[in-house]
Amino acid sequence: QVQLAESGGGLVPAGGSLRLSCAASGRTFSSHAMGWFRQAPGKERDFVATISSSGGRTYYADSVKGRFTINRDNAKNTVYLQMNSLKPEDTAVYYCAAAPKEYVIAMTPPLYDYWGQGTQVTVSS
Repeated sequence: QVQLAESGGGLVPAGGSLRLSCAASGRTFSSHAMGWFRQAPGKERDFVATISSSGGRTYYADSVKGRFTINRDNAKNTVYLQMNSLKPEDTAVYYCAAAPKEYVIAMTPPLYDYWGQGTQVTVSS
């Protein structure tokens, strides 16, 4: 069982940066691809980024390419989302998630087994 807890959200002006962290418990953390998703008010939960279990492969939503970076430190059981050049459109609750071991990367919520509680990111104009 993998338990996830996000942190690092907050209020930031447009153009600013935040780094989100997702701390995981469980001995199998390093076996899971990880993902970040976000959900804005009245919207569906959308894919943001994913990273393979070793950290060797990443994939991003078009809306965040060039601005966001996902990485992980398996020794610390933590996955990160560095968010730069933030826009008001990035405002959402951000969730981290762990995918089944069989997936190298995964981009849709139904493919993920474990979810954190989310952290709010608000970008002001």
